[in-house]
Amino acid sequence: MSVTAPKGFRAAGVTAGLKSTGKRDVALVVNDGPSAAAAAVFTSNRCIANPVIWSKQVLADGTVSAVVLNSGGANCYTGAFGFATTHHTAEAVADAIGVSAGDVVVCSTGLIGVGDETFRRHVLDGVALAADVLEDGAAAGDRAAEAIMTTDTVAKTATREGPGYTIGAMAKGAGMLAPGLATMLVVITTDADLESAGLDAALRAATRTTFDRLDSDGCMSTNDTVVLLASGASGVTPGAEFTQLLTELCAELCRKLQQDAEGASHDVTITTVGAASEQDAEDVSRAVARSNLFKAAIFGNDPNWGRVLAAAGTTDATFDPLVLDVTINGVMVCKEGTPHEPADRVDLTPRDTLVEIDLHAGTDTATILTNDLTHDYVHENSAYAS
Repeated sequence: MSVTAPKGFRAAGVTAGLKSTGKRDVALVVNDGPSAAAAAVFTSNRCIANPVIWSKQVLADGTVSAVVLNSGGANCYTGAFGFATTHHTAEAVADAIGVSAGDVVVCSTGLIGVGDETFRRHVLDGVALAADVLEDGAAAGDRAAEAIMTTDTVAKTATREGPGYTIGAMAKGAGMLAPGLATMLVVITTDADLESAGLDAALRAATRTTFDRLDSDGCMSTNDTVVLLASGASGVTPGAEFTQLLTELCAELCRKLQQDAEGASHDVTITTVGAASEQDAEDVSRAVARSNLFKAAIFGNDPNWGRVLAAAGTTDATFDPLVLDVTINGVMVCKEGTPHEPADRVDLTPRDTLVEIDLHAGTDTATILTNDLTHDYVHENSAYAS
């Protein structure tokens, strides 16, 4: 189960003709209440898609009754016509389920520049189809998760159980994974009874250390949206554990996104320890994650720790370059800025790759998730639009 695991939610995933494959491409998630509190975080890209422009306005009052999502087209840089399509989509949902269009979040994913008359017709047809088959069972949530997939190879869902309430979620994303957020659409639902301000604080705390630290290829999307809806149907007002459970759920989805990254053959976890600040640790880990030289070396099963140090040196983090340690898959290959154990002792044949960098400058730490740079990644992204 995913978004339909908590009480008070129905969902649907249908085929509307947006994908040439004939697979599901429109999803609808409806909050039946009694509450309609919500919060969301969006891409920090300055170039944003029409659905993001619309949905930011919707979230202004912290009230959301439904989320409609389509794959097969980003509706980004499609002009006034594209924004009107987003508005019409929200109105179609509102008319179908009896809510205000101003309480409908719209999300799109796919190729930028897609959003013509045909696109609009398919999306609106999909809304009508989805509204007719809304259900509250596990299968409905699974179908909705399938409908938002693009280059994803698997649907991504997660749930957590709190004391008397449930959190459920679905996500899509397999490329352009970089903050802020990653290239993702995520819908999180809960039957906990929380106001929008509490949801917003919890969501921002959770995404800061999860989705915002997934950096697969350093490329930021225009459509990223993570929305959290609370129905209040459990009647339970959670305590501080809600943020922890939400963070765990986001971390699980984050790993699933990393593991499904386009063409990747290694899932790389880069942890910087001994930093003077958490920001320093994050900056160093991210610099290594964005080094194409490092990523290509990991693809070739080459534990080239020199590329780790070279990337760390591009940051403003506080450290002495002559005392750095680097450990790859449990083998300390660099100690105090000099070669240590032989690099050929590092086994990089497993998919999971762990890199630890010790700055010896403090006590803070931060982890970035990334992937290697492969032939398959280049091929898939060279042919994406064609």
